[in-house]
Amino acid sequence: MDKEDYIIEGFEASAVAAGLKKTGEQDVALIVSQGPAAVAGVFTTNQVKAAPVLLTQDHVQDGRARAIIANSGNANACTGKEGLQNARRTAELVARGLNMNPDEILVASTGVIGAQLDMDGIAGAVPGLIEKLASEGIKDAAKAIMTTDSFPKLSRFEGQAQEKPYNILGIAKGAGMIMPRMATMLCFVLSDIHIETADLKRAVTESAETTFNRISVDGDTSTNDMVLVMANGLAGNGSLDVEDLQEFTRGLNRVMEDLATMIVKDGEGATKVVQVKIRGAATPHDAETAARVVANSSLVKTAFYGQDPNWGRIMGALGRSSIQMAEEKVGIWINDIQIVANGLGAGVHCERAAAEQMKGETFDLVIDLQQGEHADRLITCDLTHEYVSINADYRT
Repeated sequence: MDKEDYIIEGFEASAVAAGLKKTGEQDVALIVSQGPAAVAGVFTTNQVKAAPVLLTQDHVQDGRARAIIANSGNANACTGKEGLQNARRTAELVARGLNMNPDEILVASTGVIGAQLDMDGIAGAVPGLIEKLASEGIKDAAKAIMTTDSFPKLSRFEGQAQEKPYNILGIAKGAGMIMPRMATMLCFVLSDIHIETADLKRAVTESAETTFNRISVDGDTSTNDMVLVMANGLAGNGSLDVEDLQEFTRGLNRVMEDLATMIVKDGEGATKVVQVKIRGAATPHDAETAARVVANSSLVKTAFYGQDPNWGRIMGALGRSSIQMAEEKVGIWINDIQIVANGLGAGVHCERAAAEQMKGETFDLVIDLQQGEHADRLITCDLTHEYVSINADYRT
């Protein structure tokens, strides 16, 4: 993207270092809308929810917001009443500096679980965040929310409603503890379109379900996951008709799909991105379940890393998934190379050809259950030595 591609009408952003990261890098980001914006969010379904998740879930209830403050380096999760008070104080500090109401401020955190947030650092950071607000600051914000990410994640879509051009710009962070049950990681999407809150909520829920809800790095659902979408209406369009809403949802879906795929590509230690595609399932639930169980199998993921078409591991994962299946009907492909037909191996020569396909950075694992007409897919990555190294040293 060019520099101007990071700009959305009526939004400003900034980032500073508050000392939350050991590296001394920028670790707090602020995003502000010039006026009230429609807002919708989806949040982790983990029963252990971080303080900022609880606070922000409450603040989005009325469908309006003005700003998002997000920190990396500390999750503010499993921190009890003090943690919730710190999340509230963070919103109050921003609100006071921007002359807004605290319930207009959304709060997000990511990082180590179990440690109290350094509120002196946050309080000291807020004036600098406000001073540095700029229309091109979203790129800095994308960097500041990174933890084990190796690159910032941004995606953009341009659309038109009632002949008025509008834009959608999203940023996200995530590389580990990725296996959503609604969304995943942190994702903030901004748009200048005018849209009713109810329509925005439907679009966000629908898009999250087919994008962020269909990725996995390691099978762990975070305590801090949230996706927030703000639309400030400055594009100047009128009420959206059905076609306009469909176009906006397609654009939002495209941005979220881009960001979701980047997260898997950036999975801690990952060297491959794999789409696990299920077809021929008896029910939609079976299709999703089969995709999740195979995509999250450590044995399957290490086989991806080893470029080994070890289809026995795939069959084993399917067999323990509690879906409706018949072993003698299952077909398995790596890209277009069939390695299993009717539950039996297709031969060494097919496996060798499949292994060549697995040398690429991306490939598809296709499974036909031949039990019905339902399909689903999940994007995952391989499991490597580097993943273990990163997570073994995460707090030290």
